Amino acid sequence: MNEDVLFEERQYIGSNKSTLSLRIFLAIFCFVAYHYTDVPEVNGDFLFFLGVFILAISVLLLFVTHIHTKVYKSYILLEATLGKRKVKIPISTIVKTEKVKYSMYIINNPAYNLHRDGVIKFYTGGKDAVKLTDSEGLIYLIGTSKPEELLRVIKDQKEFLVKRIDS
Repeated sequence: MNEDVLFEERQYIGSNKSTLSLRIFLAIFCFVAYHYTDVPEVNGDFLFFLGVFILAISVLLLFVTHIHTKVYKSYILLEATLGKRKVKIPISTIVKTEKVKYSMYIINNPAYNLHRDGVIKFYTGGKDAVKLTDSEGLIYLIGTSKPEELLRVIKDQKEFLVKRIDS
């Protein structure tokens, strides 16, 4: 499996702005509560170390890959954390590609292979996504920070496969 990778993107779980802001808010709350405790030896130390622990976890999550997207000549490969789960989408079955806004909501939870309302979602962070519809009617919504580049590579490979089949 030494094929050339035409597009590659890693999305990190810690870079999701909504969960990152929630963790920072909780850490700040712990530090403020620590500052205002009457007896710091009883509850204050716990609150202080809890705030430090939350910040340390937030920093570690910035280096944990959530979704690793790769586009090869004939398929798209989406890998989850630690590469245990993989989703392979053949480019030859894709009939429609478009750039869309991922969601109308401001806060979106990370998702990997989430089947909801006839759409299979892959998302870590950002506003944009690439929507793929295959010949069986399945819709894949792949959140990405580089939607134009991903869309261009998929369309180029789709055209290449069509020309190869026709000749």
